[in-house]
Amino acid sequence: MKKFLKDFKAFATKGNVIDMAVGVVVGGAFSKIVTSLVSDIITPLIGLITGGTSLADKKIVLQAAEIAEDGVTVLTPENALTYGSFIQNIIDFLIIALSIFLAVRIIASIRRKAEEAKNLMLRKKVEEAAPETPAAPVLSSTDRLLMEIRDLLQEKENVPERENDTAES
Repeated sequence: MKKFLKDFKAFATKGNVIDMAVGVVVGGAFSKIVTSLVSDIITPLIGLITGGTSLADKKIVLQAAEIAEDGVTVLTPENALTYGSFIQNIIDFLIIALSIFLAVRIIASIRRKAEEAKNLMLRKKVEEAAPETPAAPVLSSTDRLLMEIRDLLQEKENVPERENDTAES
């Protein structure tokens, strides 16, 4: 039992688990805010456009409710497709998905900029630490000419040796 509690404590105190728990709590609160936005602000505005009825009240009645003669008792409840409620839930989802998408994009952008700044600092440190390589010496035309003559003489010395080697064989 002690090992189980120790393992659970290690699991629960990991950064990812705590971050996830905070995300769930904040997400639940955010969901309530978005639901209120949709049902209390957006839906009444849509109701104005659709003739004064609330979006949540929009439905297609498949079978009307059967009411007793007393006018109060419902014998068979109404069977209806409540598409207004469905549309309201879609609006909820779209607002939540858009908000999460924007939050993730902002966080990714901040992380990318931080990584770029870190890489830039590392490159600057490497450039500062690296010794400057001396530039290749600039040869005068006389020096180049002398080097070409030297190379030609070396080639001439090597060619006869090869011809002599083949003649002796």
